[in-house]
Amino acid sequence: MGIKSFQGRRAKADSSKEYNAPILVEDYMSRKLVTFYPEQSILQVMESFAKNKISGGPVLDENGFLVGIISEADCMKQISESRYFNQPILDASVERFMTKNVETIPHDMSIFDAAGVFHRNNRRRLPVLKDDLVVGQISRKDIVIAALKLSGHNWK
Repeated sequence: MGIKSFQGRRAKADSSKEYNAPILVEDYMSRKLVTFYPEQSILQVMESFAKNKISGGPVLDENGFLVGIISEADCMKQISESRYFNQPILDASVERFMTKNVETIPHDMSIFDAAGVFHRNNRRRLPVLKDDLVVGQISRKDIVIAALKLSGHNWK
């Protein structure tokens, strides 16, 4: 597990002019991410969720490539199984519980297109990729914040 910080730029809005600059996911995504690894213990993940006040994060392989997402919802399976089998929560690996088919968003997608992706799926957040590497995460909340910052502008 580790916290990764990714560098990028932020959009600056001037409400008195027409807005021509790109309005991209990378302008609004979170760059400081808590990441996890497939071999990591699900108990460590749950502890990290509580410590960092997060509800999920990307799972990366040893080369830093995205192989899954682990969330509180995935942890519920482990908690439920421990009660069913009347056993303590096992020290199973993240790989057993993570979601492996992960929808992602490219860093250079517009926030408008990203809003469409969120509208079509039931995700709260999505990993952002550049050259097949995770460079951040965008959430529904980030898209709403971007829209509020850009309200009153005309886009070409």
